[in-house]
Parts: sequence; structure tokens; C-alpha cells
Amino acid sequence: MRFADIIGNASVIRSMASMADSGRVAHAMLLYENEGCGALPLALAYIQYLNCANPSGGDSCGVCQSCRQMSKLIHPDVHFVFPVNKGPKVSDKTPTSESYLQYWRELVLADPYFSEADLQRAIGIESKTGLIAVAEAKSIISRLSLAPVMDGYKAVIFYLPEKMNQETANRLLKMVEEPPQKTIFMFITHAPEKVLQTIFSRCQSVRLMPLDKDEAARVEALRPQGDREDYNRSMDLFMDLMNALTSRDLMGALDCSEVMSALDSREKQKGFCTFAADCIRKIFMIQQNMPQIAGVAEQEAEFYNGMAGKVAKTFCSRTITNLEKAVAMIDRNVSSKIVFCDLVNRMFLSV
Repeated sequence: MRFADIIGNASVIRSMASMADSGRVAHAMLLYENEGCGALPLALAYIQYLNCANPSGGDSCGVCQSCRQMSKLIHPDVHFVFPVNKGPKVSDKTPTSESYLQYWRELVLADPYFSEADLQRAIGIESKTGLIAVAEAKSIISRLSLAPVMDGYKAVIFYLPEKMNQETANRLLKMVEEPPQKTIFMFITHAPEKVLQTIFSRCQSVRLMPLDKDEAARVEALRPQGDREDYNRSMDLFMDLMNALTSRDLMGALDCSEVMSALDSREKQKGFCTFAADCIRKIFMIQQNMPQIAGVAEQEAEFYNGMAGKVAKTFCSRTITNLEKAVAMIDRNVSSKIVFCDLVNRMFLSV
């Protein structure tokens, strides 16, 4: 992955290239983004640039040995950590990211802008909650204790560090704070407020901005057909819900809550809440006369513009808060029917 391949966030790309050029390489960085805005491609491009044998023009060459290995995600000094759990695709009693590395590579190479739900599906744990457990910390510490294979930086990319428990963070803390020479940690989060403070405080934080309409369309065009089908199903459900709410059709809205609660895993239920929150954000941006940063696709503009004119000015902020509460309740194993019925009722009262 080269910087030139990344969609959006040009100013962040220039800043990171400048950091690498000047030698001011932070030992730990936290990239936080709205899901699907390119933090993982940026992290990959940054590491590729740092290790490139022939960088030029603010980008990696793409053809040296290091760049070729990075393009296939097989660089021996670059390691990946992401939330996992026991599943049918591996036999390990205590699986780590290494157990699922084959499926991770396939997913990232096919769609580097994937969602958390895509990852769950790719590694076969749709019905479970992914975690970064203490076995992961032991594995990373062991690998980083070895000498680098190549002459460059060793790197660990943590996808969703908010899924890390306290024990894992405690074991990694010293390594993150005082890593071996030429070792960097890249953390990619969608919820920086949920990242343990002990980790967050030791990172240089970089905010990636949401993609604009044209950039979002370019990302969507790159995604596999199956991902677009999932998006279309979620969008249809969200549109049905909003149309029922703005028509004051409570029974129709409650029918939508039944569909949400029938999604076949907690991760999919939380994924829909995240999707809905992003849709609500687009409505809010239009209400604030900032459609240029709302990232609304042309074919959906009529719907979003209509909703922005129909819902109350306070609807968006209240609904995003209620969606966050719904995710928290799902994490606590509260009945999904109760969670989504309550969510829809609150949205109905706020609209």
C-alpha cells in the first residue's frame, strides 16, 4: 500500500510522510476514524514508506523487496493484532491473531476499508464478541524480543485496541512505553474514548476526517459485491425506520425494531447501530448546512435532505446518544428485543 493509493485525508498523509522524512517517528501512534475512512491503509502505507529502500516524492517505491512484501502483508517484521475468539476456522484452544492471519490477509487485500462486521465474518466468529486477550500480549512480546529479519522498522498494527482488556494492556504497557529500538506501534480505533487510558496516553493521536461524497463513492466502488449487498440491506432498514418515524407510524417503526433484534448475532446488532449512527451524522451535517462533509452518495441525497427537513434539530444528538446506549446494553447481554424496542420508542419521541 502506497500513500498514492489512499483515498482522502491528504493533509494527514503529508504530515505522516513529513514525520518519516524528518526522522521524528513516534514509537506509538493512535489513528482514530469513523469506520471505513482509511486508517488501516494509512498505517500500512506509513510502515511501507518507513521501510522502503528507495522512497521518492514523498512515497514508497512499491517495487523494492520490502514494498513487495508489504503489498502481500507478508513482511517478516510487521505484525497484526485484531479482536478474535474461538471459531470453526481454527482449532486453537486459545486463539490469537496469528491463528487467523490467513483470513486477515485475504480480507485486507480484498477490501482494506472493511468494517468490524466484515472482519467478524471473515474469521468466522459472527456470533461471538471479538477480544484482544492476554495471550495476544504474550505473543507480541515474544515476537518483538527477536532481532529484526530485515534492516528497517519492526511494527505492530493493533486494529480496535478498545477490544483490549486491562490485563492485556498491563502486559503490553512497558513495551509500548519503551519499545525496542526501531519498533513502532500503530493503534487503529473507532472509539478512542473506550481505549484504556494507560495505552491512549502513551500514543501520539491522529484524527482522520470522514470522507467526502466523492471519496466515499470511490471507496464504495472498490468494495466487493457482498459488502455492497450488506450495505444495501442496512440502508433499506434504516430508511424504513426513518420513514416510519417521520410519518408518526409507531407500529411500523416497531416492526423495524423486530428486524433489528432478529439480526443473528450481537456483533451484527451493534454493527447496525454503528451504521445508523453514521447515517444520523449525515443528517446532522445537512441540518448544519455542511453537506460537503456529510459524505452522502448522490443516489441517497434526496432521502437525507428530506430527513434533515423533517426531524427536530435535537433529534440527531439524542439519537446518537441512544444508539451508543443500545450498543452498551447489547454488550451487557440485555435482551435485544428490549434494547431495540426501547431505542425505537426513544427515537419516536425525539423526532
